Amino acid sequence: MADNYLGRKMEEYFARRENRDNRRPTMSLERLLLKNRSHRGYDAGFIVREDQLRRIIGVNVCIPSARNQQVLRFRPVLADEASSVLPHIRLGGALPELHLPRPGTEPNAFIVICSATEESRHVDIDLGISAQSMLLKAVELGLNGICIDAFDREKIRQALGLTLKPLLILAIGRGIEKIELTKIGDTESRAYYRKNGTHYVPKLRIEELIIE
Repeated sequence: MADNYLGRKMEEYFARRENRDNRRPTMSLERLLLKNRSHRGYDAGFIVREDQLRRIIGVNVCIPSARNQQVLRFRPVLADEASSVLPHIRLGGALPELHLPRPGTEPNAFIVICSATEESRHVDIDLGISAQSMLLKAVELGLNGICIDAFDREKIRQALGLTLKPLLILAIGRGIEKIELTKIGDTESRAYYRKNGTHYVPKLRIEELIIE
């Protein structure tokens, strides 16, 4: 009896220690949102895994959907196919002189979001919810990303052999950029800019957003 008792206690001890070791500090929603910045340069030596993309796409099974249509479909693109996507996307439209991403900092993984129906107001609602949710999940996993709307849809469709219409592309990777938010008033410029190696993103103050 004593041996069984000690054995159970040892099993409980190791189970508690394993659970403790596997626990990761949780990030508040505010912290996730602050870290969820649009990266236009990535660590080329870090290769995004298939299971990571699947976990990111997986948030779509539990997020809201307009009229519960659930018409969005997702095409993961790993490093072996990334070269077929890169020529047909544009990053940093407000900074054309920088020709982003710089050589050697290109993302090597993407999620192409498609729709199983014609685009509509309800599909666009789903698209926004889905893209933001997936990018937040990427941050939770220690990754970064960016929404890409500037791309050649027909060439992306052909390059990946898609039968559905691509609506948006998420680049996923380990960002290498330093990004800071700046507070602005309603009449100030909202264009992002770079200075001394830092990417600045103007954001309206909360006072400007609330209607009295």
